Amino acid sequence: MRRPALYSSSTRPAATQGPGPGGDPPLAGQIVMTGAAPSRMARLRRHLSPTNLYLLWSVVGVLALMLGISLFMSTRQGAQRLTQEHINAAVLKTLENTILPSPAAKAYDLIAPSVVRVIGLGEEADDKVAVNGKPGKDPKNAGKDAKDGKEPKEIQRSVGTGVVIVDKGIILTNLHVVQGAKIIKITFADGLETTASVIGVQPENDLAVLQAHKIPDDMIAATMRSTADLRPGDQVMAVGFPFGIGPSASAGVVSGLKRNFRSPEGKQEMTNLIQFDAAANPGNSGGPLVTMDGEVVGIVTAIYNPNQQRTFVGIGFAVPIENAAAAAGMPPF
Repeated sequence: MRRPALYSSSTRPAATQGPGPGGDPPLAGQIVMTGAAPSRMARLRRHLSPTNLYLLWSVVGVLALMLGISLFMSTRQGAQRLTQEHINAAVLKTLENTILPSPAAKAYDLIAPSVVRVIGLGEEADDKVAVNGKPGKDPKNAGKDAKDGKEPKEIQRSVGTGVVIVDKGIILTNLHVVQGAKIIKITFADGLETTASVIGVQPENDLAVLQAHKIPDDMIAATMRSTADLRPGDQVMAVGFPFGIGPSASAGVVSGLKRNFRSPEGKQEMTNLIQFDAAANPGNSGGPLVTMDGEVVGIVTAIYNPNQQRTFVGIGFAVPIENAAAAAGMPPF
């Protein structure tokens, strides 16, 4: 049986070829060419054929063209170097074509998620207290519905504003907004309605602290800022529910600091108040007074009117946030 041919991987030089027909014997020390050398020369000549040389020069030409373009672009960019004048022109063009929000609008966007409507409810036959200008039922009718087996009807006794200062649902408002209410209802910025309980009061500053029984999943608390560097003329904004309409915003300036105010009935006098001229009306009570950074510096608590009318004539008062935070048991700044 014939054995298949095997190819050795040996690198030893091939044996020298003896003299062929009519050939001379090799000289001593002379290397005799084997049959592999002509084959490599043939392959080299084939690769250097005119067609392949043309292709090689084409590649070289493309590379040279790319290099030239790169050098041209770098030279051009160096000639058009970016200067401060170019930057200023671009900024001015952007400002001309873009309408930026006002400082008050930005402040409103920051504080709005933390502002709540506060409504105090009482029984319809509680007393003869006026509700929205209409007197209630005579006290002698109190309890009549209970005798008939019906639940007394709840009516709105007061409406005001509050601001969330802790994201667990702790809210600051005015004491006079919730005082005497059987039920306190809260409406958050996202529309969630719930009830709340009074967990703290500071009567000397007409402040009450509420705890909401439910809170939104994305509750955002307001940022409070010290009034230490507040100055007359600083821009401020009052956000709330004047006459139940809102949330509404009104902007103005700080008119003065450390003001005193006595209630029209003369029952209470408050001191160290912030005076401001941003429009405030019944319903703004308990709402935040904020800077143009959207940070709370006070709680709107009263308006002054020498004519005894419950409308704004240009003088409003707010309790500094340091006192308000103390009512909630929070340390001062």
